[in-house]
Amino acid sequence: MDRGVYQDYSEAERVTLGDILERYVREISPSKKAGSIEVIRIRKFLRDESICQYKASLLSGKLISAWRDQRLKHVSGSTVNRELNLLSHAINIARKEWGINISNPIEMIRRPKENRAREHRLSPSEEELLISALSETARAVNGKFRSGTRNNWIKPIVLFALETAMRRSELLSLRWENVNLIKRTALLPDTKNGDSRIVPLSTKAIAILEQLPRSIDGKVFPITPMSLRLAFTRACRRVGISDLHFHDLRHEATSRLAEKLTNILELSAVTGHKDLRMLKRYYHPRAEDLALKLG
Repeated sequence: MDRGVYQDYSEAERVTLGDILERYVREISPSKKAGSIEVIRIRKFLRDESICQYKASLLSGKLISAWRDQRLKHVSGSTVNRELNLLSHAINIARKEWGINISNPIEMIRRPKENRAREHRLSPSEEELLISALSETARAVNGKFRSGTRNNWIKPIVLFALETAMRRSELLSLRWENVNLIKRTALLPDTKNGDSRIVPLSTKAIAILEQLPRSIDGKVFPITPMSLRLAFTRACRRVGISDLHFHDLRHEATSRLAEKLTNILELSAVTGHKDLRMLKRYYHPRAEDLALKLG
């Protein structure tokens, strides 16, 4: 202590990784854009992963790498990397802001390879099946729904996503006060990359908006991320569409827009991509369509 080299490890020996994540949920996640989704992910992690029971002082590269290898048997490399990023940020917050004297073992281990970029294009038959699965239907005699969905917001948000290439978070945060039906634009004040963006709306997108009822909270699509995810997943399962995520609609919409907007700068202005390399990951032209253009 006289030499100024004393390190207090008492807090690190008292709290577990689970304690750190619980505090992270309370203090850090609420201030993040996708905080509600992150909270759900952390809560599930706290329930399922035994690594959360370890004291913070016992966390090591060996322990984390063993957990990584075990986790890779059940989920993809991209999922493991997202979880490692979350754990790393929580540990760094604990070190720098909460006075818990620990090292970050995640910085010392190898990361698994990322998955290949998704290239799922929505075929016309799949789109027809999906829309039919999201359409409202009458109840059966027993009061249950044979098909369709009870949530009347899911079908229009899917159709709107295919017209605008907007992200899920952008769709769910869109407010009527930022929609101009005359100029055919939608203002997004706060996007994923931190900038505002004005999205031009097609005639079909305007028609979708004009048919929507107005919610009292001012949101265009007043539903939660989890409700959207569950309804979309169930609809795909009912009609036998496999390996289709809601985010794939952004890929599909970007590819469709690229057929209308041949200028890549105009396309990036609509989709909100700053990095043209990322835009390339979202643009997936069909080989047969390119063959027709070649003549």
